[in-house]
Amino acid sequence: MTRIAAPEINSSHSSARFAWRAVLSAFCASLIGIGLARFAYTPLLPAIVDAHWFDQSAAAYLGAANLSGYLAGALLGGPLAAHISIVSTLRVMMLAATAAFFACAFSMGFAWFFAWRFAAGFAGGALMVLAAPTVLPLIAPSRRGLAGGMISMGVGAGVALSGTLVPLLLQQGLREAWLGLGAFSLLLTAIAWTGWPQDGAASPAAIQHHAHVPARGTLRALYLEYALNAAGWVPHMIFLVDFVARGLGKGLQVGAEYWVLFGIGATVGPILAGHLADRTGFGAAMRFALLLEAVAVAIPAFGLGQAWLIASSLVVGAFVTGTVPLMLGRIAELLPHHPAQQKIAWGMATIFFALFQAAAAYGFSFVFDRTGGDYQMLFFIGTAVMVLALAIDLTAAVFFRSPQRQNENPDAAKSGSASTN
Repeated sequence: MTRIAAPEINSSHSSARFAWRAVLSAFCASLIGIGLARFAYTPLLPAIVDAHWFDQSAAAYLGAANLSGYLAGALLGGPLAAHISIVSTLRVMMLAATAAFFACAFSMGFAWFFAWRFAAGFAGGALMVLAAPTVLPLIAPSRRGLAGGMISMGVGAGVALSGTLVPLLLQQGLREAWLGLGAFSLLLTAIAWTGWPQDGAASPAAIQHHAHVPARGTLRALYLEYALNAAGWVPHMIFLVDFVARGLGKGLQVGAEYWVLFGIGATVGPILAGHLADRTGFGAAMRFALLLEAVAVAIPAFGLGQAWLIASSLVVGAFVTGTVPLMLGRIAELLPHHPAQQKIAWGMATIFFALFQAAAAYGFSFVFDRTGGDYQMLFFIGTAVMVLALAIDLTAAVFFRSPQRQNENPDAAKSGSASTN
């Protein structure tokens, strides 16, 4: 008996190490593709203008190139992986984002920069669609919230690094800053390279028959909630620093301090959100998040003082990244034994997210311009968007039947015990 059990225990421990090694790879992909490729550009933009590489308007268009590339990557990442394999696509996309950093170290004209910023965005969109769904099936259902939080923490780490590492690199020069980001990205790519699971690998929990498939309306409601979340964050993501600096008259330095708080929230948010979801279920955690976000987005409009504004910055920052593991986990709850459909659903959610966030950025800017710089209106609209998302979630829970949380289902619990934890 003992001789038979020991190899099984060793095999279980080996599987657990491999699964969490894969989570590390996905974290690196998130940090490169979104955390650095998108957010590191924000502190680099003033330096690009000051160095006369591009004027303010052209530099802003280069930022938009990353967003359009992200949408293209979210749309085409799945089909690309179907042709050259998921793992190969993940590796190529991490290399592409890394190459974009090195390429941007050389000022060779607007078209050159636009192409590489688009490529970086494309890589980020593809990595967002593919990385987490490839890894999470290896993790036991009871630990997927934590694992998803660790993966999404890469985005928050990128926000934090954009305010710390990039200014340090810029002290050596603009070109050196791009090269430094490229070197760091290359290191992360090397760390992640051998950690990806083989194509087609799945945990025993994923192999089930006669599994419940939710009504399409449930998933469509979830896509819309996630998209509205993306829109509701925009007042904080775009206008928070300006609101503090000019709207409250505190100056740019104080405004930047609130952005650091936003980044701190974005770093710890995924872990906290995933930890909560592992205990309450992802559906309940999602509803709690929407309620808390609605309150946090509204706070700046009421002028409640410094403490409340700090809380608002931290909470919204936390859920900008923390909603990602909640969404991933909720999709897994709705499609518990269909890993292929989970990837498709996550891809659709990412596309909706990218579309609504881009549209909201233009929309809020239009409102701000037409109202003569009314910050209060922006935060009120953002709050209304969050309330609408919560209403859709509650309505969907009433009209569409959702499967029971996986680790509350006896059959699922049996299969879950066989998977990695």
